[in-house]
Amino acid sequence: MHLRILYRGPLASCNYDCPYCPFAKRRDTRAQLHADRAALERFVDWVTANPHGDRLSVLFTPWGEGLTRSWYQRALVTLSHLPHVERVAIQTNLACRLDWLADADRQRVALWATYHPGQVDRAVFLGRCTALHAMGIRFSVGVVGLPGHLAEARELRAALPAETYLWVNAAEGHHYPPQEEADWSALDPLFGYSVRPHRSAGRSCRTGESVISVRGDGEVRRCHFVDTPLGNLYDGSYRSALRPRPCPQASCDCHIGYVHLRTLPLYDVFAGGVLERIPAERARVTPSTTGDSG
Repeated sequence: MHLRILYRGPLASCNYDCPYCPFAKRRDTRAQLHADRAALERFVDWVTANPHGDRLSVLFTPWGEGLTRSWYQRALVTLSHLPHVERVAIQTNLACRLDWLADADRQRVALWATYHPGQVDRAVFLGRCTALHAMGIRFSVGVVGLPGHLAEARELRAALPAETYLWVNAAEGHHYPPQEEADWSALDPLFGYSVRPHRSAGRSCRTGESVISVRGDGEVRRCHFVDTPLGNLYDGSYRSALRPRPCPQASCDCHIGYVHLRTLPLYDVFAGGVLERIPAERARVTPSTTGDSG
């Protein structure tokens, strides 16, 4: 089977202090960093061994910033060279050096990058995007759709190569009047999928079947937003729990969750780039209407 894994270890520290993020400028202790590194290395060893002979894709979704830590850089390089790993990606603010990517398989490694106005100079961020483009690294770029970010996002869109997808995440708790939604949709035609929660209770979702969430201790859940454990990665107990199942939540409002709903067409929209949030070429001009949100 093709198993997509979202891995989130104990790392929670970040070098940015975004006011909309609960982990802003949080510092992990040396012991916490050591535990995160050990957990990640154990996970990489498991993926390398691939005890069940699956095709695997991995997205790292750390609470904090992973790529400022050498062990995340090494993990992406190592996993990108494994023949049974189709894609390895990470969510990142790009506040790191990029030379290590020269050692990765550029057909398999990818970055899901977020631009945070006020935390980094736009020219610096764009310089890193230019470097990724020159290296042939797959990446998407996005922003949080706060009113104060709109002008910066427009400048960012104008400066990025046309083929680079710019996504916009609806800001938590923010109401988007029609004109404001239209302004953001002009930058990201798929913004409509983010701006309203999707009804999910009782509906078919790939999580828990071909998509799983893994914590640092190996505990497996169907996704980051459903806390019921399915078993443990390292003793294989999760395998018997993999099956089609309806979502137990009333709604889903985060891209890394609702992208897996079968009631939405997003596996076609993001064909070949589900984990790194890169839409198929034909989807880049698709209007962002779903008819299935509530």
